Amino acid sequence: MDRRTSFCLLIFLGIFVNCGFSAPIPSTGNPPAFTNDTLRVDTGTDTLKKPPEKDCTQKALGDLFHKKSKTPKPHKKFMALILPNISSNPSNGFLLGAGGTFGWYMGPKETTLVSAAPFTIALTSKRQLISFIKSNIYTKGNGFFLQGDWRFYIYSQPTYGLGTNAPDTGNLPGKFHWSGEGGDLDSVAFPMKFNYIRFSEIVNKKIVGSFFIGLGYHLDCYYSINDEKLQFFPDTLLTPHYTYSTGNGYNTTGYTMSGLSANLLYDSRDNQANPYKGIYANINYRYNFKMLGSDQDASELWVEFRTYVGLSKKKARNLIGFWVFGDFNLTGNLPYMNLPNLGGDTRARSGRGYTNGRFRGKHLVYGEVEWRFPIWPCSNIIGGVLFANAVTTNNPARDVRLFEYVQPSVGFGLRIMVNKYFRTNITLDFAIGNNSQGFYFSGQETF
Repeated sequence: MDRRTSFCLLIFLGIFVNCGFSAPIPSTGNPPAFTNDTLRVDTGTDTLKKPPEKDCTQKALGDLFHKKSKTPKPHKKFMALILPNISSNPSNGFLLGAGGTFGWYMGPKETTLVSAAPFTIALTSKRQLISFIKSNIYTKGNGFFLQGDWRFYIYSQPTYGLGTNAPDTGNLPGKFHWSGEGGDLDSVAFPMKFNYIRFSEIVNKKIVGSFFIGLGYHLDCYYSINDEKLQFFPDTLLTPHYTYSTGNGYNTTGYTMSGLSANLLYDSRDNQANPYKGIYANINYRYNFKMLGSDQDASELWVEFRTYVGLSKKKARNLIGFWVFGDFNLTGNLPYMNLPNLGGDTRARSGRGYTNGRFRGKHLVYGEVEWRFPIWPCSNIIGGVLFANAVTTNNPARDVRLFEYVQPSVGFGLRIMVNKYFRTNITLDFAIGNNSQGFYFSGQETF
């Protein structure tokens, strides 16, 4: 094991160790009075019965199997949704594992927002391992908000170079993938194998209302990188990863980023896993220091905004959500795999319609809009979504600017409510991008 691998594993392990119906009014039994040819009802002696009102409160899938007369159980403070993860694609081979989300309350539900932690662990037929847990924890009374992102991958992923026009050959064949992973290993893709460790934790303190400020530590370590198409003999083929890394002073087989961040956050959402209303806004400035183990000094700025607009007073699930973020390499040069990329958000949920990392650049801007609506009458157990997104990145080496090229995607999906108290949905989406399409299966909303 080389020194870089030992350093990354020691830091990661060190942190891990320390870390009714309305009741009818009874009738008096007196018959109604009749006069000549006119029918009259004496309301003093008889009351017309009203049909019972429908109970259209939010239901969950399990309510279909419960007796209506059964007394509801008290709301639990903890929920676990575990789903199978089975798929196949050219990059990963056959994939088998499990994923889902945990939800819980750290304090009274009236004053504390729900905490959530999506997770996945999976193995593939190509001897790959995918494991992560991404936590968002609110302490009692929302006094603190903890944002965590822990990952360990033994992985492979195709890359295509920098800029939203990459590859600029224009001969990219159509690809199919599952949940943003994999894709066809076609002639214009540059497949890479690597191991990856990430530890990211931000501690935010509530200041006033829905405003938080915080500090964070972030470690990203790529090692055992195998740039599969790179060759020098008999013919030379230089890959985008090799060209960028050698041009900016990075080792082509591994690199480390270790840094601190300052965080400003506003969160008025009523539920982070499945919001019906509210705003989420975040500004995070991260600086990677050589003295903390980074290969080079470099800084990065993350700016994000989400909001949810209701379309019906009676149907809270009928709404439009908006999501936009920007990721900018401000100073220095980030390593190739750490550059802003599609799917590079904390939950890796951006860019439905494309594989993760499909577009990469020095800077990136992304936007998405989604209409969420109920389908099942009254109970709202089943719902649907329609969405569209777009991404743009740059490539200074080829004078490709932000917004010069924009890549869109559209899609639709199905939602099944499995826990109405935590608003947990099973989600299944299908999206179509530019010469790309894929299915997405999860236990939490995209944003």
